[in-house]
Amino acid sequence: MIMRLALQSLRNRWVTALLTVLAIAVSVMLLLGVEKVRTGARQSFADTISGTDLIVGARSGSLNLLLYSVFRIGNATNNVTWKSYEDIAKLPDVSWIVPLSLGDSHHGFRVLGTNSDYFTHYKFRRGQSMSFVAGGPFKDLFDAVIGSDVADTLHYKVGDNIVIAHGVGSISFVEHADKPFRVAGILAKTGTPIDRTVHVSLEAIEAIHIDWQSGAPVPGQSVTPDEVRKMDLTPRAITAAMVGLNSKLATFKIQRAINNYSEEPLSAIMPGVALQELWGLIGTAETALSAVSAMVVVTALLGMVTMILTTLNERRREMAILRSVGATPATVLGLLAAEGGLLTLAGVVLGTVALYVGLYFARPYIDHAYGLSLAIDPPRADEWVKLALIVAAGFVAGLLPALRAYRLSLADGMMIRT
Repeated sequence: MIMRLALQSLRNRWVTALLTVLAIAVSVMLLLGVEKVRTGARQSFADTISGTDLIVGARSGSLNLLLYSVFRIGNATNNVTWKSYEDIAKLPDVSWIVPLSLGDSHHGFRVLGTNSDYFTHYKFRRGQSMSFVAGGPFKDLFDAVIGSDVADTLHYKVGDNIVIAHGVGSISFVEHADKPFRVAGILAKTGTPIDRTVHVSLEAIEAIHIDWQSGAPVPGQSVTPDEVRKMDLTPRAITAAMVGLNSKLATFKIQRAINNYSEEPLSAIMPGVALQELWGLIGTAETALSAVSAMVVVTALLGMVTMILTTLNERRREMAILRSVGATPATVLGLLAAEGGLLTLAGVVLGTVALYVGLYFARPYIDHAYGLSLAIDPPRADEWVKLALIVAAGFVAGLLPALRAYRLSLADGMMIRT
């Protein structure tokens, strides 16, 4: 009976009830949405690189090696000689190895020197391969393959000429203008640092630096593109290398062999482990985001209590009539507590449904624009617990105005105040 009375009472005040439900729904959407974004961001972050067993670079910390080789952030402390690269490639457990050479840029986008195996072996998002929206891998010495963000930002298309700048600053005064590149391919959006990278061949990196010394062109010495094509362009050093193994069981064995390599101090890291370390450093932001969304839910519940308390004075006569027809104080208390619970339950249901509907329509855009993959899966066990706690909190919050109404006497509502 109490539930039926509560529903009828809310129906009579449907405008304020609807606004309260919407406020709670928005707060629940924010709470669950933050959790979805947090989970999606964490998964997208972990999926930046997939299928690579080891990353090899000059001896340094694992995070530094991961940042400059995968995320193009920062610079290497030293290079890896080509001989060391070849020695690692000859190890019996190594299935494939892809060289990475960094140090140049194009309008603030990092330039990566590599070979065509990069487009075959680099995986992201649990095994996805790169694909081209236009053109294909580089075939000529001065071909370049650009990421989707580079193409969108600089409005490039296949066949355009680009000039690479020496160094990694957004503004460079020293360019390799005598050896321009041609855009040979544009990669599809991946949501990884690939989108913000200009890829050229490893030989091209050697070619544009053939007449340079100590970071500047050698005065009076210039090698034309036609002349450089006839030269031996075997690199002397690279920045890092990605390694794939025949068996995961050999990972620690090869890692130990590279870390103990006697010819040169090298580091081999497992990208998955380094990614977890890196994510752990920014875990505080996750906690802060969750705390903010929880405070929004609390604010919505306080708003609901305020709404019931505000209307309580107007409902004195309603309460008195209920008491006069036999309703006990406990019935009045249960009525108002039930109203709080029903408003909260409706808000939770509406917020959850609205979140999934919004995710269904916004997911493709978020994935394309931000590279953030948001999964549309049912709420996890801990999310169900949070929703149940919110509904329970709604019932408890409804007790505050209910206790106030409980104390009102029968005569209070029958008196006419002047």
